Amino acid sequence: FLADAPTNRVADVAASLTRALRDFGLELTPTTRRMAQLNAVQNTYLGTFQILGGLGLLLGSAGLGVVVLRNVLERRGELALLRAVGFRAKALRWLVLSEHGALLLLGLGCGVVAAVVAVAPAVLSPTAPMPYDSLTVTLGAVLASGAVWTWLATVFALRGRLLDALRSE
Repeated sequence: FLADAPTNRVADVAASLTRALRDFGLELTPTTRRMAQLNAVQNTYLGTFQILGGLGLLLGSAGLGVVVLRNVLERRGELALLRAVGFRAKALRWLVLSEHGALLLLGLGCGVVAAVVAVAPAVLSPTAPMPYDSLTVTLGAVLASGAVWTWLATVFALRGRLLDALRSE
């Protein structure tokens, strides 16, 4: 039940209601405390889902590494041709890294825009605090993880003799 009392008489009303209804198990809780308890539960769920979402993004960036590896392995013949006409190995590595790095940044940017649109009502609410620190850490971890996986896949796929791939074409 909700009991509304004037601000200056809250303690008196609470004491008299508690005395009168103690046999029925009345428990009076101020609205501010009850709302704080509900917000604590809600914040726990939000934190849990943010952590799970971040882990999903990190796994997705590992998947990006697998896709990059497959892509570069399929293109070894093309890359070997570029090597045969005079491209240095470092230039090929930079070419592959820049292609897939741009895709990583574009994907991360699209995800951030979609997330901002999804949470815009909550962000615009003056009472809702935004966890900027944890969001920045999560996005930074996803970007770093994607960059590391992309770099590892590129180095793995371009190691060895590319000219053998050209002979098999």
